[in-house]
Amino acid sequence: MEPSAQEPLVRKTSSSYRTFPQSAVKRLDKEYLRSLHNKRLYLAAFVAVLGNFSFGFALVYPSPVIPALEAHPSPALRLDQHTASWFGSVFTLGAAAGGLSAMLLNDRLGRKLSIMFSALPSAVGYALMAGAQGIGMLLLGRVLTGYAGGVTSASIPVYISEISHPGVRGLLGACPQIMAVLGSLVLYALGKYLGLVLDWRWLAVAGEVPVLVMIVLLCFMPNSPRFLLSQGKDDEALGSLCWLRGKDTDYAREYEQIKDSVRKQSRRVSCAEIKDPFIYKPILIAVVMRFLQQLSGVTCVLVYLQSIFKKTSVILKPEYDATLVGLVRLFSVMIAAVSMDKAGRKILLFVSAGVMLVSNLTMGLYIHFMPASQNGTIANKTLVSSANLPAEPTNYITLIPLLATMFFIMGYAMGWGPITWLLMSEILPLKARGVASGLCVVVSWLTAFTLTQFFLRVVVGTAPGGCLAAPPQTPLHQLMSAFRPAFQEAFGLEVPFLFFAVICAGNILFTGCCIPETKGRSLEQIEAFFRTGRRSFMR
Repeated sequence: MEPSAQEPLVRKTSSSYRTFPQSAVKRLDKEYLRSLHNKRLYLAAFVAVLGNFSFGFALVYPSPVIPALEAHPSPALRLDQHTASWFGSVFTLGAAAGGLSAMLLNDRLGRKLSIMFSALPSAVGYALMAGAQGIGMLLLGRVLTGYAGGVTSASIPVYISEISHPGVRGLLGACPQIMAVLGSLVLYALGKYLGLVLDWRWLAVAGEVPVLVMIVLLCFMPNSPRFLLSQGKDDEALGSLCWLRGKDTDYAREYEQIKDSVRKQSRRVSCAEIKDPFIYKPILIAVVMRFLQQLSGVTCVLVYLQSIFKKTSVILKPEYDATLVGLVRLFSVMIAAVSMDKAGRKILLFVSAGVMLVSNLTMGLYIHFMPASQNGTIANKTLVSSANLPAEPTNYITLIPLLATMFFIMGYAMGWGPITWLLMSEILPLKARGVASGLCVVVSWLTAFTLTQFFLRVVVGTAPGGCLAAPPQTPLHQLMSAFRPAFQEAFGLEVPFLFFAVICAGNILFTGCCIPETKGRSLEQIEAFFRTGRRSFMR
């Protein structure tokens, strides 16, 4: 059907759309959504989130590699505690830099080309690590893969949101988190089951595969119709939407709605426009969500998981720690993916924050009321071979920290993990979407990096018996131990968990007061809500 033939209907619908969505318009929207062909949309989303798979793979790459390099025969590649910590942690600094550059790349190159651009530093980074002849090459490789991860973290959610329609945006919006967790699980599996066969260099070579597949397939995927319209490429935008929705659908009507919205935001955001509530309110909501997400303690729990378990006397084999956590995260994100477009975003955020609140509170109270001497006795017994100990009844109370941690991770992964990224891409205004998404990534990584420093003062301290705690098991933990302050035992381990519980309570209040429900709403309706303040747009 030619666009011109649809023009009268489009203009009429657009007029209704700008005031109140009448029931007839709602009925047409539902019929339109049911008529769409989603196969190509799913393909484009899958190709894009290969970047998140590579991000998850690169993030945990040091886990199986550091032990191998610590025992490497060559002094040029052998890692000590200090260099091993930098090998793991510089990734986060690279990711922050990638988020900063994405503020420019998203609006200059576009979402698709920004994702493709990220493949270059990622491929070079893996190549440097695969062929490393010294520690400098290893560190540079980690910085480059982290930079690529920062770019994709800011670009992929926006790209998926802009090519999706309201019927499946929640499902596709959870895919970046799913693929990142899946990438981590694949790395763990390769490191654990193929570690005796694959040299650590080959793990870096394996990381090249999703990067190369992504950049090749993205060449055949369309760019975001909204970005193309913002660049004045109307014909390309119409062709992109036709490819995504199907030729035999009424895509021309959606095209006119998008065009009408883009026309109102034809210029990039200026400093003066930041004062406009239409601009600053959604940006502030997105940034605060990313800030609160990190303050809830998820990075500290994941990074210092083994140290927390040792301090709380949880008996768990180290080789199963990361895999168990990854499986719980993957299962929970999949629940969120299938629930977002049915239950809605806000209800999942409420449930997620509530589960995290109870989990953190349980952990804090357990640590506070559990005698430290009993914790130390149990923990010390785990260091002795079970063959030298008489059989004793299992103390099931030590399962409380394990269960609390698992429920915390489950709560995070089914709400405040994936939905914060999805809402970021949904509520940000088009003219500021590229810059603001990069700002959210920077805030996220810097908050996580800073918070781990304060948490370390409590977690890494004096072990029972006056001996120093066991050497840290995570790379970021090792980096921070170099800056260990003298007053690290000023507070107990329960203090950060009780702090996280308070933050989670704040998350519930913030969700109820500030976050709009975007389920089933087009990006144009969401923008109209912030522009006019009329809640009728969101009904």
